[in-house]
Amino acid sequence: MAGRAGERAQTWDAGRARSASPVRLPRGAQDALEHIRTWLIAEVAPGRLMPWLPIAFGTGIVVYFTAEREPNVVASVALFGALALAAVLARGRPLAFPLLLALATIAAGFATATLKSAALAHTILQRPAWNVAITGWIEVREERARSDRIVVKVHAIEGARLKEAPERVRVSVRKGRAPPVGSFVAFTARLEPPRGPLRPGGYDFARDLYFHGIGATGLAFGAIRGADPPRPASAWLRYAAFIDGLRDAIDRRIRASLPGDVGAIASALITGKRDTISPAVNDAMYISSLAHVLSISGYHMAVVAGVVFFVVRALLALAPALALRRSIKKWAALAALLAAAFYLVLSGAEVATQRAFIMTAIVLVGIMADRSALTLRNLALAALGVLMVAPEAVVHPSFQMSFAATLALVAAYERGLPWMMAGADTPLGARIALWGGREIVMLVLASLVAGLATTLYAAYHFHRLAPYGVFANLLAMPMVSLVAMPSGVLALVALPFGFDGPLWRLMGVGIEWMITVAVWVASLPGAVGRIAAFGVGPLLIGTAGLVLICLLRTPLRWGGAAVLAVAILWAIQAVRPDVLVADGAFAVRTAGARLAILKTGHDSFAIREWLAADGDSRLPGDARLAEGFSCDPAGCIARLPDGALVSVALGPDAFEEDCRRAALVLSPRTAPPFCRATIIDRTVWRQTGALA
Repeated sequence: MAGRAGERAQTWDAGRARSASPVRLPRGAQDALEHIRTWLIAEVAPGRLMPWLPIAFGTGIVVYFTAEREPNVVASVALFGALALAAVLARGRPLAFPLLLALATIAAGFATATLKSAALAHTILQRPAWNVAITGWIEVREERARSDRIVVKVHAIEGARLKEAPERVRVSVRKGRAPPVGSFVAFTARLEPPRGPLRPGGYDFARDLYFHGIGATGLAFGAIRGADPPRPASAWLRYAAFIDGLRDAIDRRIRASLPGDVGAIASALITGKRDTISPAVNDAMYISSLAHVLSISGYHMAVVAGVVFFVVRALLALAPALALRRSIKKWAALAALLAAAFYLVLSGAEVATQRAFIMTAIVLVGIMADRSALTLRNLALAALGVLMVAPEAVVHPSFQMSFAATLALVAAYERGLPWMMAGADTPLGARIALWGGREIVMLVLASLVAGLATTLYAAYHFHRLAPYGVFANLLAMPMVSLVAMPSGVLALVALPFGFDGPLWRLMGVGIEWMITVAVWVASLPGAVGRIAAFGVGPLLIGTAGLVLICLLRTPLRWGGAAVLAVAILWAIQAVRPDVLVADGAFAVRTAGARLAILKTGHDSFAIREWLAADGDSRLPGDARLAEGFSCDPAGCIARLPDGALVSVALGPDAFEEDCRRAALVLSPRTAPPFCRATIIDRTVWRQTGALA
């Protein structure tokens, strides 16, 4: 038995030796695998995972928004707790810990969005209602080009067909008739449910309004009457009224010195009120890629903090005893932080401004703590801070474009600064620095990097490209940075003393130059770059490519370029819909490959969105939009490129014939049950929303 056992052991060992013989790879493949292994180990080294946490957190929020129904709060929090505990227990394992940490962070984002949605749960209007009597407090007032808009915290609401009682409503009122924030008012309005996407995959306005606590939108009729409040306004409302009054006072002072679009843009840069800029100038700003100047973000916050830091430090340096004995740089950083906080409050604290303030605060606190501040780690902290407070921001174009540009700029700064500084100690390098050559190169690179990083998001949300964007920014931004913004900051300081007028006018000089550049660039051949809409898939893949390029340090980052190429090819090959349906509008793609659009209502917003998403330069008021439809009093018909007939039945008499001949019948009415064709009528699109 012993001998046989020994023989069995020998046989088993030999078999194991044969099966375990390694597969011989070519020497080049072995070297490549070893390099990849080394790079992967470097990418997960201590301290390298921090910038990935907001990526995972945001992924969890995106997963939340894909859920078919509202997730359970307890289950979401329990999942996060279990994964967090598993990550803590696995912290000594080199592979399990990063994986579990990523899963726990994704679950944290999912749970945060679920908790925020549950905390904000409020009543949403489901059906249109007319002659609704409303009383309440005005919380927000917006001035627009043709009308004003107010958000009302409802105290009482009554209407004949009103089944729900929204807590907040947003209504449009006549230009110049909106009372100030904090007023208790009474008025009559027509209310509608919050508008959903105007096409599948389009921006969800209802989701945005939900996270602002708004349950209905509409139009106010007649006068907005002041009334006696049933109780004193809340502390928050009194604060909002004070800030709105301050913004209005500054806005009036700016407009008194700078009329027209120059004053409107100056007010946008200081107070955040940008709804009164004329459509022509606004379009020129978008076409020339200068529209980012109108939205207060990292650039504006950096200029404000930088101007205050420089001025305060320069003034403190005038006292040699103070400058030699105290750290005046830290005092200047504290003053800049307070100025940035005031600017955040004054400008309305939008998502981009919140992110900019958090990032600026981290930089300034780093100065006070003698730490390097402009790092990917601090950008990650800023992103986590914004997403924890406002998880819905992850699907907003402002958040996406702002962080994409900042991520690319910080990554370029970290990797490009050594290259930019190389040779600075040589005579040639010193002369180049003296002539401002390095600053010019850095401005060109910053414009190019930020423009490229935001191109995919601009194409997805606005269906536009800016071929001359870098050129326009190079021409306009020096005047904005060196003249307009510093003058505006100093004018704010001088305003209480009455010496702000010359500074506002100096600010206007820089803004006039920017408008001139925008209008000129917008008039160049090929300046309007339109692109047809594409799905969320290319956006997610492109975001992954950008993240890989910016966050990875080893040569693995160039894999992100391949991922970006896949996203671009996918976006270019997106299939355009043949038929679009929304409330009061129908579109059919005819043999000419353009949309023939028929409007049965008064709202042109859906048509404007459809044309932009189709890469079509026509406007909603164009008389040629209906070309391709043949109409009679009963309805209209159009043919698809393959010859199939699409009918729009406007009257009840059209259904009998159209249901026999057409492949698809569209109607603003309710179709009869005998119709054999595919039907999209009022009942269908009211249940499903916009269709394509």
